[in-house]
Amino acid sequence: MQPNPGLPSVDVHEANRRRTAADVGTAADVGTKPLIVDVREPNEFAAVRLDDVVLVPMSSFAERMDTLPRDRPLLIMCAAGSRSAAVTAHLLRNGFTDVANVTGGITEWERAGLPVRRGPVAAGEGDL
Repeated sequence: MQPNPGLPSVDVHEANRRRTAADVGTAADVGTKPLIVDVREPNEFAAVRLDDVVLVPMSSFAERMDTLPRDRPLLIMCAAGSRSAAVTAHLLRNGFTDVANVTGGITEWERAGLPVRRGPVAAGEGDL
Protein backbone atom coordinates (compact mmCIF):
# COMPACT_ATOMS: atom_id res chain seq x y z
CA MET A 1 0.00 0.00 0.00
CA GLN A 2 1.22 3.48 -0.81
CA PRO A 3 1.65 5.87 2.13
CA ASN A 4 -1.30 8.16 2.76
CA PRO A 5 -0.20 11.82 2.34
CA GLY A 6 -0.44 13.68 5.63
CA LEU A 7 -1.01 10.52 7.67
CA PRO A 8 1.79 9.79 10.12
CA SER A 9 3.36 6.57 8.87
CA VAL A 10 6.46 4.48 9.44
CA ASP A 11 7.79 1.54 7.48
CA VAL A 12 8.31 -1.84 9.13
CA HIS A 13 12.03 -1.27 9.69
CA GLU A 14 11.38 1.99 11.54
CA ALA A 15 8.58 0.38 13.58
CA ASN A 16 10.91 -2.43 14.59
CA ARG A 17 13.71 0.04 15.41
CA ARG A 18 11.41 2.09 17.63
CA ARG A 19 10.07 -0.91 19.54
CA THR A 20 13.50 -2.46 20.10
CA ALA A 21 15.29 0.82 20.92
CA ALA A 22 13.35 1.16 24.16
CA ASP A 23 14.26 -2.44 25.10
CA VAL A 24 17.94 -1.54 25.35
CA GLY A 25 17.43 1.96 26.76
CA THR A 26 17.05 3.24 30.28
CA ALA A 27 14.04 2.88 32.54
CA ALA A 28 12.94 6.36 31.40
CA ASP A 29 12.77 5.05 27.82
CA VAL A 30 10.15 2.43 28.72
CA GLY A 31 7.42 5.09 28.84
CA THR A 32 8.25 6.05 25.28
CA LYS A 33 8.29 2.49 23.94
CA PRO A 34 5.61 2.33 21.29
CA LEU A 35 2.71 -0.04 21.64
CA ILE A 36 1.97 -1.91 18.44
CA VAL A 37 -1.77 -2.28 17.98
CA ASP A 38 -2.81 -5.05 15.58
CA VAL A 39 -6.25 -4.34 14.10
CA ARG A 40 -6.57 -7.62 12.18
CA GLU A 41 -9.17 -10.19 13.16
CA PRO A 42 -8.40 -13.02 15.62
CA ASN A 43 -8.04 -15.66 12.89
CA GLU A 44 -5.44 -13.50 11.11
CA PHE A 45 -3.62 -12.90 14.40
CA ALA A 46 -3.53 -16.66 15.09
CA ALA A 47 -1.92 -17.33 11.71
CA VAL A 48 1.00 -14.90 12.10
CA ARG A 49 1.72 -12.16 14.63
CA LEU A 50 4.35 -10.16 16.47
CA ASP A 51 5.39 -10.56 20.08
CA ASP A 52 4.32 -7.83 22.47
CA VAL A 53 1.39 -6.44 20.52
CA VAL A 54 -2.17 -5.65 21.47
CA LEU A 55 -4.94 -7.15 19.37
CA VAL A 56 -7.86 -4.76 18.91
CA PRO A 57 -9.73 -6.12 15.87
CA MET A 58 -11.22 -3.61 13.47
CA SER A 59 -14.62 -5.28 14.03
CA SER A 60 -14.62 -4.18 17.69
CA PHE A 61 -12.30 -1.18 17.47
CA ALA A 62 -14.90 1.53 18.08
CA GLU A 63 -15.95 -0.09 21.36
CA ARG A 64 -12.39 -0.72 22.54
CA MET A 65 -10.33 2.26 21.38
CA ASP A 66 -10.73 4.10 24.68
CA THR A 67 -8.80 1.30 26.40
CA LEU A 68 -5.67 2.28 24.46
CA PRO A 69 -3.11 4.40 26.32
CA ARG A 70 -2.82 8.05 25.35
CA ASP A 71 0.51 8.49 27.14
CA ARG A 72 2.70 6.41 24.84
CA PRO A 73 3.23 6.15 21.09
CA LEU A 74 0.92 3.83 19.17
CA LEU A 75 1.96 2.05 15.98
CA ILE A 76 -1.09 0.67 14.17
CA MET A 77 -0.67 -2.47 12.06
CA CYS A 78 -2.88 -4.70 9.92
CA ALA A 79 -2.21 -7.14 7.09
CA ALA A 80 -1.08 -4.68 4.42
CA GLY A 81 -1.75 -1.14 5.67
CA SER A 82 -5.28 -0.21 4.57
CA ARG A 83 -7.19 -0.96 7.78
CA SER A 84 -4.40 0.43 9.93
CA ALA A 85 -4.39 3.67 7.92
CA ALA A 86 -8.13 4.06 8.55
CA VAL A 87 -7.68 3.35 12.27
CA THR A 88 -4.72 5.76 12.52
CA ALA A 89 -6.80 8.54 10.96
CA HIS A 90 -9.73 7.71 13.27
CA LEU A 91 -7.52 7.87 16.38
CA LEU A 92 -6.07 11.21 15.31
CA ARG A 93 -9.57 12.62 14.75
CA ASN A 94 -10.47 11.45 18.26
CA GLY A 95 -7.70 13.16 20.19
CA PHE A 96 -4.84 10.66 20.07
CA THR A 97 -1.68 12.54 19.19
CA ASP A 98 1.23 10.09 18.96
CA VAL A 99 -0.07 7.57 16.42
CA ALA A 100 1.44 6.20 13.21
CA ASN A 101 0.39 3.71 10.58
CA VAL A 102 2.82 0.85 9.87
CA THR A 103 2.89 0.79 6.08
CA GLY A 104 2.86 -2.64 4.51
CA GLY A 105 1.60 -4.27 7.71
CA ILE A 106 2.46 -7.79 8.80
CA THR A 107 2.88 -8.82 5.15
CA GLU A 108 5.76 -6.40 4.67
CA TRP A 109 7.10 -7.13 8.18
CA GLU A 110 7.42 -10.81 7.34
CA ARG A 111 8.78 -10.11 3.83
CA ALA A 112 11.51 -7.97 5.44
CA GLY A 113 12.61 -10.95 7.54
CA LEU A 114 11.58 -9.37 10.84
CA PRO A 115 10.54 -11.75 13.65
CA VAL A 116 7.02 -13.18 13.74
CA ARG A 117 5.20 -15.87 15.73
CA ARG A 118 3.05 -18.68 14.45
CA GLY A 119 1.07 -21.41 16.11
CA PRO A 120 -1.53 -21.45 18.84
CA VAL A 121 -2.16 -18.14 20.57
CA ALA A 122 -1.16 -18.35 24.23
CA ALA A 123 -3.53 -17.24 26.98
CA GLY A 124 -3.24 -13.48 27.37
CA GLU A 125 -1.33 -13.01 24.11
CA GLY A 126 -2.61 -9.88 22.38
CA ASP A 127 -4.16 -8.48 25.56
CA LEU A 128 -3.51 -4.93 26.72
